Amino acid sequence: MNHHGIWAIYRFEMARFGRTVWTSLATPVITTSLYFVVFGSAIGAKMGSVSDVPYGAFIVPGLMLLAIFSESILNASLGIYMPKFTGTMYELLSAPLSPIETVLGYVGAATTKSVIIGLVIFATAHLFTPLHVAHPFAMIGFLVLVAATFCLFGFAIGIWAKGFEQLQVIPLLVVTPMTFLGGAFYSIDVLPQPWRTITLFNPVVYLINGFRWTFFGTSDVAVGVSLAVTGLFLLACCVWIGWIFRTGWRLKS
Repeated sequence: MNHHGIWAIYRFEMARFGRTVWTSLATPVITTSLYFVVFGSAIGAKMGSVSDVPYGAFIVPGLMLLAIFSESILNASLGIYMPKFTGTMYELLSAPLSPIETVLGYVGAATTKSVIIGLVIFATAHLFTPLHVAHPFAMIGFLVLVAATFCLFGFAIGIWAKGFEQLQVIPLLVVTPMTFLGGAFYSIDVLPQPWRTITLFNPVVYLINGFRWTFFGTSDVAVGVSLAVTGLFLLACCVWIGWIFRTGWRLKS
């Protein structure tokens, strides 16, 4: 294992994050504050509680994952797309690094950034609502797992994309709508049939509810199912990236 090479990629990506750290951290703080003003105060005052959880606290896991999804995809996709854009991809491919080591460097840095932003949102949420985490270690573990999974997904998107516009297509037109329709701000139990059944085909539902379980000990779906769906998505991303490196698809073009 080329630890020096992995560390070099990781340090380079984290240095890029460090150059825009205040902007990167200020954006989720402002966005989270606005969500709490609109959803937590305006709407939450009328809703009261959901599943015996105050609405302001109920939306925190959804807010965190909403940011994690977009930031993970953005950071990981941009990290691997830039060598393609600048023409340094051949230097990366000719370096004494295996595909696994390359992925560890880029995805590890992107995961670190996403987790930091998630924790910043978690800290910001405390300014607006009392918050108690029922399973703190499970919460951290699930946060890292989801961030790493979507960073792998973003890494694959970065290789697939042929332009900066395509980097935004999947996060904006697919992931964000699925998050809003996946119970980020409501319990899927309030949906009438057949919409509740249809919603269960949305994989984001299981990620959000698994993460919500770590906070409150309750969720709309079993936590074991949530972990299984997350694991399957992680495996699918690994298989996709493995195929990309094995075939060289869009790596050398």
